[in-house]
Amino acid sequence: MIKKFFKNIGPGPLVAAAFIGPGTVTLCTIAGANFGYALLWAMVLSIVATIVLQEMAARLGVISQKGLSQVIREEIRNPLLRNFAIILVISAIVVGNAAYEAGNISGGVLGLQTIMGNTYVDILGFRLETMALLIGLSAFILLYIGNYKVLERVLVSLVIFMSLAFVTTAVITKPNVIEIFRGAFIPSTPNKSILTVIGLIGTTVVPYNLFLHASLAKTKWKHKADLSFARKDTIIAVILGGLVSMCIIITASAIQGQSLNNATDLAKGLEPLFGSYAKYFLSTGLFAAGITSAITAPLAAAFVAGGCLGWEYNLKSTKFRVVWIFILALGVIFASVGFKSIEVIKFAQVANGLLLPVIAGFLLWIMNKTNVLGSYKNSVFQNIVGLIVVFIAIFLGIKGIMSVFNLI
Repeated sequence: MIKKFFKNIGPGPLVAAAFIGPGTVTLCTIAGANFGYALLWAMVLSIVATIVLQEMAARLGVISQKGLSQVIREEIRNPLLRNFAIILVISAIVVGNAAYEAGNISGGVLGLQTIMGNTYVDILGFRLETMALLIGLSAFILLYIGNYKVLERVLVSLVIFMSLAFVTTAVITKPNVIEIFRGAFIPSTPNKSILTVIGLIGTTVVPYNLFLHASLAKTKWKHKADLSFARKDTIIAVILGGLVSMCIIITASAIQGQSLNNATDLAKGLEPLFGSYAKYFLSTGLFAAGITSAITAPLAAAFVAGGCLGWEYNLKSTKFRVVWIFILALGVIFASVGFKSIEVIKFAQVANGLLLPVIAGFLLWIMNKTNVLGSYKNSVFQNIVGLIVVFIAIFLGIKGIMSVFNLI
């Protein structure tokens, strides 16, 4: 039974790996440090919304044996709308992931630096550019192999490793269990917390995961009978990912009130109170979060570009490799020199703010098409829940765009 379960672990953990990047770790750290357990309910809401959308994406991949970007290209008949959708998707996912890749690699570097300490970094000569190059090279080798099973096993191992690191850190801080349950299931919005709430939901419900999940699901599973495995895989992985994010909030709550800007500040802040083990566990988790996202972001971009432009879905194809190599290379270069293109990142945020409600709405529409899914289309209950999630996506998209232009 256990052997069969592990055999059918699929893209779910890869999706969890994708949304628990350095940005999520940093945001959860700030949420815990500023508001304690009060915003845990936002993560619970995020988990539910993510499960709803990712289950639809996985079902689309398994049943139709097509990626989401491929379905967009085929099912939107109006040329104007189709071209708009394709440009929006490529802008948000390909350009967006290129902009954020430097952050993923930098997060992994920060984790390594905190684990090794400045003394070791100086003695061994592991400068910023060297560490970034090592992380980039690791991601390159794994992606270039082009074997889904190898990719899956490595990322599942890293996700388990990351989960253990963050959960252990949270346990070390000896949190108040009753307060945790209160924060998780009784919504509250402390003063000046609304942007953090939006951020927590937005960093978990991410559009590129829908494309990644559909593409990987069709790669992993070829038969309709496998749908039950895909659903279990999705639910377990997203819940696990959400719990990891909650553990980071819980950990940061242990030193609430201190000025924390990122996970390395949290790691250093924990050491005087809970010993060096807390620092090492947290930094190890940050490193794993960085390297997993550094792998999944270029992979998702390549799947999106391939589907939108009608390329063959093949991990070893030249066109597929050109996309992820380009994004990975940009990430390594920008992380090495510490370059941050604010305008590109703002453009990516606006594009993603537009994309999330558009793709959530499109996904809900496509999940009701008999010609695509047959008897596996949405039930009435799934549509009701899906509509609620679409409205959340619209709200997040509007708020995200407004925040870029400093309107909120």
